[in-house]
Amino acid sequence: MTTSHRFGMVHVDHTFTVPLDHQRPASRQIQVYAREIHAAGQAGRDLPWLLFLGGGPGSAGPRPLGGEGWLNYALRNFRVLMLDQRGTGRSTPVDRRLLAQIRDPGAQAEYLSHFRADAIVRDAEMIRRTLIGDRPWSVLGQSFGGLCTITYLSLAPHGLAEAFITGGLPGVRATADDVYRALYPRVTIKNTDHYDRFPSDVDQARAIARYLRDHRVILPSGRPLTVETFQALGNILGGTDGSLRLHYLLEDPFTGGTEPSDAFLFQVDRELADVAGGPLYYLLHEATYAQGTQATLWSAQRIRGEFPAFDAVAALDSGAPILFTGEMIYPWMFDTDPVLHPFRQAAHLIAERPAWPALYDIDRLRDNTVPVVAAIYHDDMYLDRDLSLGTAQIIPGLKPWLTDEYQHDGLRTSNGAVLEHLLVLMDEHPWGSSHSHPPRPLRSTERPT
Repeated sequence: MTTSHRFGMVHVDHTFTVPLDHQRPASRQIQVYAREIHAAGQAGRDLPWLLFLGGGPGSAGPRPLGGEGWLNYALRNFRVLMLDQRGTGRSTPVDRRLLAQIRDPGAQAEYLSHFRADAIVRDAEMIRRTLIGDRPWSVLGQSFGGLCTITYLSLAPHGLAEAFITGGLPGVRATADDVYRALYPRVTIKNTDHYDRFPSDVDQARAIARYLRDHRVILPSGRPLTVETFQALGNILGGTDGSLRLHYLLEDPFTGGTEPSDAFLFQVDRELADVAGGPLYYLLHEATYAQGTQATLWSAQRIRGEFPAFDAVAALDSGAPILFTGEMIYPWMFDTDPVLHPFRQAAHLIAERPAWPALYDIDRLRDNTVPVVAAIYHDDMYLDRDLSLGTAQIIPGLKPWLTDEYQHDGLRTSNGAVLEHLLVLMDEHPWGSSHSHPPRPLRSTERPT
């Protein structure tokens, strides 16, 4: 356990040994890393713990740089634990080195099946018992971390004193097909909004798509820049600054020449790489929606056929705008991306997997006794608000906050305002006085700086 000081915060490194398969505790063991953070001025105080579950799947916990408003605000009230979810960051990684250890694609797929929300929650429970014994802790789930939080309420609600969710309330009955049928129209709206804001981008996007249709272009990373890869840049449109970033990317892709400039290609590579921290994001994305006996079978690709406006080649022929796609994983990504290609066979086996353990226990959620507050973003491009609101009606004690003031990344971009509002909602929660959560200090009314 290593301790360091930075930005007025004390960081304590923790590493825990957990079973790969929690149903077989004596099976293969892996490491899970977590970063404990508390404000330097709070040293010695018995603050309640807040487990932060971040986005993904397959993304490590955030690395604080000193200007995170939400974290500064949280540290007034909590000792924060940031988890590198299994397979990410400083936890035992899932990357190409894994393939040197597990060569059989079937064995790789079986290994990877143990990296979903249910395993993450069971890791968290082992860590909680190690750190604080029988005391429950609070949890803050952002994006995929919100899905994990609802799994937590399903599998181990006794471990939670309270739960905060930001942009991550899943449709607990929704299949992968349901999710994508809801999300393609939302991505269409984001495209329309972007082109309304930057009309010149219609012609720019068409010019790039036309060039890519007719020429072979290789990005600096070694992956081909195809029309479909170009469309995948639309995943950034769900962020607060995503439309502006896309516009700047499209401003002058040819820089006065007849082929894409190196600067444009480097920027495209950077934007595509920023989507995820590693292959887990792509390998398990659709599996985050899988429960029961229905295989996902590359749901995003299949459902895309129901929305012909996303066919860029047809759009070029008809004169229609090129529509960018969103948070959708397609099988061709494992054919073209050098980082993903070694996982290609395992990815197909995961997509074809006929049965998955349940992530949500509807009966237990209906009997929920843990106070929950959830920010639901009206225009969220990644989680459909109607599916989220449907789940809010199922879970007693869940207080939704529907807002059109922020995008999916509101926790990060609001300078603490989103977390502040959720803390106020929790203080006003009718179960707050009766629930046995650890006492918290009074919250400051001063806005974080």
